[in-house]
Amino acid sequence: MSKNKTTAYKGPHSYQKRREGEGRSCVRYKCGLTNTIQDVLRQRPGWVEVKDDSEWDFNWCDVSWLRENFDHSYMEEHVRICHFRNHYELTRKNLMVKNLKRYRKILEREAGRLEASKCDFFPRTFELPSEYHLFVEEFKKSAGSTWIMKPVARSQGKGIFLFRKLKDIIDWKKDGSRAEEQKDEVQVESYVAQRYIENPYLIGGRKFDLRVYVLVTSYIPLKAWLYRDGFARFSNTRFSLNSLDDQYVHLTNVAVQKTAPDYDPEKGCKWQMQQLRRYLTARHGAETVEQLFRDIDTIFIRSLQSVQKVIINDKHCFELYGYDILLDRELKPWLIEVNASPSLSASSQEDYRMKYALLEDTLHIVDMEGRLSGREKQVGGFDLMWNDGPVFKEDMSLETLDSSCYTANTHLGCVNDRKKQLRQFLKPLPGHKRINQSQPTVPQAPPRT
Repeated sequence: MSKNKTTAYKGPHSYQKRREGEGRSCVRYKCGLTNTIQDVLRQRPGWVEVKDDSEWDFNWCDVSWLRENFDHSYMEEHVRICHFRNHYELTRKNLMVKNLKRYRKILEREAGRLEASKCDFFPRTFELPSEYHLFVEEFKKSAGSTWIMKPVARSQGKGIFLFRKLKDIIDWKKDGSRAEEQKDEVQVESYVAQRYIENPYLIGGRKFDLRVYVLVTSYIPLKAWLYRDGFARFSNTRFSLNSLDDQYVHLTNVAVQKTAPDYDPEKGCKWQMQQLRRYLTARHGAETVEQLFRDIDTIFIRSLQSVQKVIINDKHCFELYGYDILLDRELKPWLIEVNASPSLSASSQEDYRMKYALLEDTLHIVDMEGRLSGREKQVGGFDLMWNDGPVFKEDMSLETLDSSCYTANTHLGCVNDRKKQLRQFLKPLPGHKRINQSQPTVPQAPPRT
């Protein structure tokens, strides 16, 4: 029974109860956001929006709703919600690093240093004030290096600053030189101090980071999907370490930028992932870029495995993560942070098309309608990356189990043939047209190669 008065999940049911393997022709949803996800939900055939405390089957909520309501409500078998209860184990900066450090130690103890070294994809990081003395010890070993301070529970670049002298931290602790907006919070808020990547890979002299989307539908067993599309976000000025205060140079503030290597008023400061992959391949060759993207895949898998045993797995939950990755000059990828609520607002028509398709395919995988068989390796633009073990493009057999010819089933930055793929296997519900025909016309992206 529900512990509160709001029976958002249970009560007199106006729909036939879902039988094993049977989907729903009508889905009641709630949505706490007003951006692209709202457009996708409203256009989905057979989905009906409910308001206030009405019963619902699907809830795309924000994390504040989750924090206030999740522990006090009963959910029926079919209900789905867009966050795991303690998602913050991966998405809060201090907890992400804590879990990665612990996981690396486990790997070193159980599998050796070589295997543990595969987790060396995040910069040296310390939580302040609790690890202040450890941080100072490390700081003195690398005199002159640049460090970056980040509040553990804020996003969009708020409260971030760079420094090279301990005096800057002392001033920060004393509340003497930070901005007015921080002065009321700094005494009670935890920060992380992290070694700054001083040699970022530059294009046109400008720094950029990658936004990549990973969908997790289960932690036990771990089941994760990687989206083919994503984008690179560029700074609006040429990179330099001469000024530590320019947030736009260092990408500590990813608000709307004004220029990029291919600046266009419509496209703004983003390159689509396919464009970036083509650029890197032309500069460094296909083999080097293939290795780079395999290293990025490792970041996704290892980071998810680091929290697999601490995330409260719940069959009602799924999570669409936004990974932020930075490349250095040696084409080594670094994990900067993982977002539980990646921005779904669009900065351009191209950005809207990408996010609309991303969210549409997320709903296909969550599969409230019961269309999937459970054996799919691709659904729309998502590729199954991990299913209680690595997923390969080719089917494994006992005869070739030890073969090294198998390749991972990941296609980040490759051609996204989602429309063709969806036409092949998404069967229409009784009384509905095929799903690709029933969706609104979304502006088409230019052909990809």
